[in-house]
Amino acid sequence: MEPNTRSTGRLPAAFLTPGSSSFIDFLGDHSPELLPGNRKLPEGIVEAPHGTTIVAATFPGGVVLAGDRRATMGNMIAQRDIEKVFPADEYSAVGIAGTAGLAVEMVKLFQLELEHFEKVEGATLSLEGKANRLSTMIRSNLGMAMQGLAVVPLFAGWDEGREKGRIFSYDVTGGRSEEHGYAATGSGSIFARGSMKKLYREDLSEQQATTLVVQALYDAADDDSATGGPDLARRIFPIVTVITEEGFRRLSEAESSELARSITERRMEQPDGPRAALL
Repeated sequence: MEPNTRSTGRLPAAFLTPGSSSFIDFLGDHSPELLPGNRKLPEGIVEAPHGTTIVAATFPGGVVLAGDRRATMGNMIAQRDIEKVFPADEYSAVGIAGTAGLAVEMVKLFQLELEHFEKVEGATLSLEGKANRLSTMIRSNLGMAMQGLAVVPLFAGWDEGREKGRIFSYDVTGGRSEEHGYAATGSGSIFARGSMKKLYREDLSEQQATTLVVQALYDAADDDSATGGPDLARRIFPIVTVITEEGFRRLSEAESSELARSITERRMEQPDGPRAALL
């Protein structure tokens, strides 16, 4: 097929020329300055609001991905109700930690990348393929990461081929690792991971898995000042999402508040946490 190099109507010729099914490759060829990693930054370390703790856990029917709502800038709280968990497509989601504004922009570009691929190819990427695309995007941001604007997401989704939920974590260079059972990233991740290590079981129900991740965020907020716990006074609660063979679902505010309240009340009775916390 001969490429169409003539402009028709309002669309430039570039939009009518056959090429890669990757929107990022297309943008890199025709408007590379629009890619986040190609922006010029002032010299020195740039301080910007940072998102913090994201957690995930698998259960036999899928995977749960959740995040706290606090963004910090140095020792200041930059935002109390930021959203850090987003659907990537119908069967996957991304939780962001790191430079908040840049991370949100990267997620939007990732969503567009998956949608563009599906429209061009007429099929969806495998979960492995989605994880690899996100890895490439993170790697392209390495220059900014070296100046303090790092983005370190957690990616989770339902693998239709393997019929199970899977979790992928990343480092600032784009290195990808599959996590088994549970995972956490962000400033409070060490405390959240310790909490989940004690409570996680392979046979958790969906309800128990959602309780597990909210408890992990509660424990992280208890020891990490950059992680925000449930704020009952302001009605700010963690964002909790569930991905199963039926697709992506975000818990409603009523469900999240009920879950957070029950955990908070239980911890007021037993501050160190009950052994049978998920029952």
